[in-house]
Amino acid sequence: MPIRLFDSLSRDHRELRPAHPDGVYRFYNCGPTVYAPAHIGNFRTFVVNDLLRRLLELEFGPDKIRHVRNLTDVDDKTIRRAREEARPLAEVTKQWTDKFHADCAALNCLPPHVEPTATGHIPEQVSMIETLMDKGNAYRAADGSVYFKVSSFDGYGALSRVKERELKVGSALAAKPQGQDADEKEDGSDFALWKAHKPEDGEVRWPGPRDAAPGRPGWHIECSAMSKKHLGDTIDLHTGGVDLLFPHHENEIAQSQCCNGTTFAHHWYHSEHLLVDGKKMSKSLGNLYTLDQLREMGHSPMAIRYALLMGHPRKQLNFTLDSLHAAESGLKTLRSIPVVFTQIGTLDPSETPSCDFNRFFTALKDDLNTPAALGELFQLRHDLLYRSQSSGRATLGDRREFGRALYALGFDLDIAAPTVVAPPQVITLAEQRWAAKAAKNWAEADRLRGAIAALGWSMLDRKDGYSLEPAKK
Repeated sequence: MPIRLFDSLSRDHRELRPAHPDGVYRFYNCGPTVYAPAHIGNFRTFVVNDLLRRLLELEFGPDKIRHVRNLTDVDDKTIRRAREEARPLAEVTKQWTDKFHADCAALNCLPPHVEPTATGHIPEQVSMIETLMDKGNAYRAADGSVYFKVSSFDGYGALSRVKERELKVGSALAAKPQGQDADEKEDGSDFALWKAHKPEDGEVRWPGPRDAAPGRPGWHIECSAMSKKHLGDTIDLHTGGVDLLFPHHENEIAQSQCCNGTTFAHHWYHSEHLLVDGKKMSKSLGNLYTLDQLREMGHSPMAIRYALLMGHPRKQLNFTLDSLHAAESGLKTLRSIPVVFTQIGTLDPSETPSCDFNRFFTALKDDLNTPAALGELFQLRHDLLYRSQSSGRATLGDRREFGRALYALGFDLDIAAPTVVAPPQVITLAEQRWAAKAAKNWAEADRLRGAIAALGWSMLDRKDGYSLEPAKK
């Protein structure tokens, strides 16, 4: 089964396949603005993108994927933070870039193949802006800033449907100010490509496009220029959080397609918001967690990654501390799998798996259905333990496929603390008790629980399976 992913532009599920003759799949996702630590809402998007990157590698091969994720290191937020701390912009952004990299490594996210910075691509942005001015898609304002003329691009609003709902150039809603530079615009819907230097920008400035004032790029043009530089005029897939769909991604499409004269991205994918305890994250509510804060509470990065994958990426996920406890329990259960290949049964030299791993990968390839994939993974754990215990039929193929499944999800079971593995006799009794419980043979289930306890173990039931722990003395 090919990977099929919802496309935010066409509103349909479409197959992912490379469009370029070299067979390399070109994949861009918007990275962080490096002015503060990223929070778990940000990391939901980055973990989902990492899952997609891993699945693409398994599908096409690692050498056939080119993944670019940018760093926004100049914008209003980064400049304001540098001014507040009386430090150079580069010093502030390096601090938070390093922190972002450390957090990504802790969550076992693969680094992108290229990680461009906005400040490292000023000439590319200036060049695009000048092309847009030459084509009549952009204009110089009185203060020396440059704006994109939305009315010059007929396709504006196709991604977000904003044009159908509310954007009518010249209308009262379209003329609603969009930022502090609204007075310089010909129309309220136009957006900044280049911002003329202002005193509050301090030393942050570069020579501008032809006939424009010195200043800095607008946020939207940064991604278009970096994507063009490292992936070409047309990319296979552009991803990000749903909060970026409008205006950021809408504006990227407009400026890129007007400049390059061709389709910007064949596929768009957006992950949904993360809620915390059923509410939108905010500092005022005290529910905006960073990775460090959760680690200080005793939660492992692997459990955080697991919890962020418990809900479908295109649906809002309610993140709670209880969900982290459930994630820790799930990881503990999964750590019993390697014993199948080392301590239980005999490895068959056959490369054919004894269990059906197709259901797991089918779930992931069906629009990144992570809840279904996790359910299949626990079913595979059950099947592997049962078959190994009863017939010693675990194969090298099982080991290979289980490793691929863990790789796809990004679960490094060695990152967390090791667990004590129950002996084969206890596992056999646990499987029998689980079967008795499924058959609603409560008397037999109670008898088997007692037999497990007599051997010094406790069996803890969950909706998706069970775990075994040494009985507390």
